[in-house]
Amino acid sequence: MAMPLLKVYADRLSQPSRALIIFCRVNRIDFEEVTVDLLKAQHLTSEFKKINPMGQVPAIVDGRFKLYESHAILRYLATVFPGVPDHWYPTDLFTRAKIESILDWHHSNLRRGAATFVLHTVLAPFFGLTPNPESAKEAEKLLVRSLKTIESEWLKGDAKFLHGNPQPSIADLSLVCEITQLELVGDERRDRILGPREKILAWMENMKKATSPHFEDAHEHMFKVTARLSSAAGVKTPSKL
Repeated sequence: MAMPLLKVYADRLSQPSRALIIFCRVNRIDFEEVTVDLLKAQHLTSEFKKINPMGQVPAIVDGRFKLYESHAILRYLATVFPGVPDHWYPTDLFTRAKIESILDWHHSNLRRGAATFVLHTVLAPFFGLTPNPESAKEAEKLLVRSLKTIESEWLKGDAKFLHGNPQPSIADLSLVCEITQLELVGDERRDRILGPREKILAWMENMKKATSPHFEDAHEHMFKVTARLSSAAGVKTPSKL
């Protein structure tokens, strides 16, 4: 009997959704992508909350098993599905622990800074919220500190990927998708934040090359939405990756 196809509930406007889709594509994990449109508030419907009571994307259904939280999903897929190369989530416990520490750090630092900055700079009105310039300012400070931490702690020397690893891990993928969300805020703001961060930019480029063409494909929808939002707001559309 054929196993039921893995279902991935996602919106490609969402950073962790894109990371999950890229991971599945790169590692040839067959799945059905079920779009949950954030701008239409589909993540808040009673139907979707049967999948994820938290009302967030991404989430998966693998047979009778349901799981949400992107880092947990990436760990699960890397562990359960055969053929996923070890570098994504190493079996060596010391190496894995270092990856885990970055993933734990991500949510309360880089993600909190980047997601809040993008929300209060661009996206808030489209979610029925009022932009808060002071929140955007504080978020940018946290974002910049987080980028400095990545460079000083995990991209030392000529490191190609985090912790100097020769190949990417799920931490590289998750963090790079987070930073790529800054494309939404326009060239001027993006360049102000990322322009001085040469190691970050080189690492992002390494990640894109390692996951091409799936990285570009997963981000295409984000740029289409960006163009629509920018047009509606009367601001300059950011350039593509």
